[in-house]
Amino acid sequence: MQDVITHTPVWVFAVFFSLLALGLTQRQPRVVKLRTIFILPLAMIIFSLVGVISAFDIALLTIGFWMIGFFVTTAVGIKLAFPKSVVFSKQQETLTIPGSWVPLLLMMAIFFTKYLVGFASASASPMLDNTLNIAFICMLYGIFSGIFLSRCLVMYKVSKL
Repeated sequence: MQDVITHTPVWVFAVFFSLLALGLTQRQPRVVKLRTIFILPLAMIIFSLVGVISAFDIALLTIGFWMIGFFVTTAVGIKLAFPKSVVFSKQQETLTIPGSWVPLLLMMAIFFTKYLVGFASASASPMLDNTLNIAFICMLYGIFSGIFLSRCLVMYKVSKL
């Protein structure tokens, strides 16, 4: 394990600690401008798509399974209407969002999925030669992104009520 960490580029640790810090801020209730709620989901969608494309290239299988995970999870997340207790202020155009561990867990899930796939790729693991594994990983990336987007859309919907 120590060998894996010592061969990890420094920028990977910078990304990890940045995501960790950002995720930890999401644990506390916060007031945010309505227009900013799309930034984090967009960044995480891009991060997960880059993970798919960098590991498996652009192919019908990889993008298709990412999209399945993404759209199904987005639809389910909107139906579940999470997060609850979001309050919109028309005067300030802000949302008061309850604190949650979910964004941190999702950021870490995307990061570690990307890290493990990168490790498997660098070590020429046969795991990445299996179509079922590739489909699962791509769908997992899509699921994580779909959760981010659904949370954002649920918050945006509160502003339109």
